[in-house]
Amino acid sequence: MKKVFLYTGQGSQRVGMGLDFYQEYPDYNEFVDSIDTDIDVKRLMHEGPVEELSRTENTQVCMAVFAAGITRLLVGHGIWPEAACGLSLGEYGALYAAGVFTTKQYIDVLRLRGKAMREASKGVESAMSAILGCDSVVISEVCERVRSGYVTVANYNCPGQTVICGEESAVAEAEEKLRKLGAKRCVRLQVSGPFHTLYMKAAGDALESCLRDMELKKPSIPVAMNATGTFAEEKNIKELLVRQVQSSVFLEHDLEALLDRGYTDFVEIGPGNTMAGFLKKTARAKGIAVNVSSIDSTEDFRKVIGK
Repeated sequence: MKKVFLYTGQGSQRVGMGLDFYQEYPDYNEFVDSIDTDIDVKRLMHEGPVEELSRTENTQVCMAVFAAGITRLLVGHGIWPEAACGLSLGEYGALYAAGVFTTKQYIDVLRLRGKAMREASKGVESAMSAILGCDSVVISEVCERVRSGYVTVANYNCPGQTVICGEESAVAEAEEKLRKLGAKRCVRLQVSGPFHTLYMKAAGDALESCLRDMELKKPSIPVAMNATGTFAEEKNIKELLVRQVQSSVFLEHDLEALLDRGYTDFVEIGPGNTMAGFLKKTARAKGIAVNVSSIDSTEDFRKVIGK
């Protein structure tokens, strides 16, 4: 059986994620125990505390371990990816599913990425806000007209949800303008830095240095890339990963690209079901029916594998 694998990004992490898999599936248990990194991944995932788990330098590795462990379990139970896509951090999970990264490369790159993003965030009074019920073109134009500081579109998630990020004062000004233009809601997001903005250039430089001499494999399946909203080519994966951390994420375009190729059967590898929601809204806007499941727990997993 084949499905499109979707991978969630930061913000969906929770204390206890993967604990039921660790207790029930020996293959998952052994995989988690085999991870060699300088943080106690198992403790952070299973016990927290949430404040420590939510630091980007920890979140990224923990989410990666969870994603890789579930991916391996799915394949072991006969569920194979026919394409993949992920949101920000989740894009690395999609590339892992496509065989681009080895497990060690996957973990090592995200450990560096998390540290670099933390360092790049220091000293910046930033904010991130999800703008609901407003056209993304209008949102982009408003960001360009803000005069109190820098703000930009960080994520084009799906029809009706666009995320802006930048200096706190500039985000506030943009929110005020957008409410006057009819935005239904402006929801501040709990993030630890100005991700997917020009403030992340130093993180992009660190990624570029890390990836430069790393030997990556050709994707075995199509992977939709955040920086372009189109499918990866072997020659440009490193460039797109460097660009992704410091520029807008075009997730809505990624999902449209998958739907336009005729993919209709999806499984989200969690925790949470955020990606499933984005997919459903994007598919609905295109008049396409999709089947999507989310795997956050062993109960979810058994439903997907039919046991």
